[in-house]
This record gives sequence, structure tokens and C-alpha cells, in this order.
Amino acid sequence: MSVTNDPSRHLWFFNTEVTIKISHQDGNDGVSVLEHRAAYKDAPPLHMHRNEDEIFHMLEGKMLIQVADQQMSASAGDTLLLPRGIPHGYRVDSPDGARFLTITRNGDLENFVRSVGRPAERQGLPDPSGPPTPEQAEVLQAACVNCGIEIIGPPLQ
Repeated sequence: MSVTNDPSRHLWFFNTEVTIKISHQDGNDGVSVLEHRAAYKDAPPLHMHRNEDEIFHMLEGKMLIQVADQQMSASAGDTLLLPRGIPHGYRVDSPDGARFLTITRNGDLENFVRSVGRPAERQGLPDPSGPPTPEQAEVLQAACVNCGIEIIGPPLQ
């Protein structure tokens, strides 16, 4: 199944570009494969997934990844397991940004991206936005609760 021209699978998720390569609804086992493009210094808040392990596979660039209290560098070709229930986060360290896959099973991460993201208006990263407004933060928090994600702390500096 090709998703290249399916606009419902090409999203801007905060300051990143996400393409849903395989939806948890495409097969019988609930696997999602999402391709992310993120800019230099992009870093989500430290968070954890309650119901899904998350696999990161680096395609391009370099990132600092934190899992619990351990930090490690990851670059193209590296694959990391971020277990459910363990706080984690990343920071893109390559000036040209990073491209990576996240692979999960259950649909929570994919549903979160779909509920908080917006249709991409073009190929490439969205224009950078600042911190969420109070209204956006409220929507974000509700989406986290609905998708089994808990924000633990600030992004990696």
C-alpha cells in the first residue's frame, strides 16, 4: 500500500513533518510506522508512553536520546527501544535536522499525532511556532490523557 499521495497521512506535528507510512489500522497486529523530519534542536518534552513500546530507527542526522536517566547519541542506522513506562525524550543535534522512523503497536502514538497534528500544506517542515497557547496546551493535555502519554518534564536542553 502506498501512502505517498494520501494527504490524511502527511501531517505537521508541532514543528515536525510526519508521514504515516503504516497505520495501526492497515494490518491485523496494530503496528504503526511513522516517518518524522525534525529541525536542528527540535526536542519534545520528556514523556512516557503507558501502553506502547516505541522503536526509533534513525535514517538521517544525529540526536541525543534520553531513556530514564541515561543519555546516548544516535545517528543514521541506529535503532533504539524506548520501553513503555520509562521516561524518554530526544534533541536533534545535526544542523541539517534529522529523519527517523518510530514504530509502535497499539495506535496510541499514531492517534496522538493525528489528534494534535494538522494537515501539511506542503512537503517539508512547517514554519516554526512558539510554545503552545493556553488553549493549545489544554488540547495537548487532553490528547495525552486519551493516548496514554504522560508529560514528565521539560525538553532536553
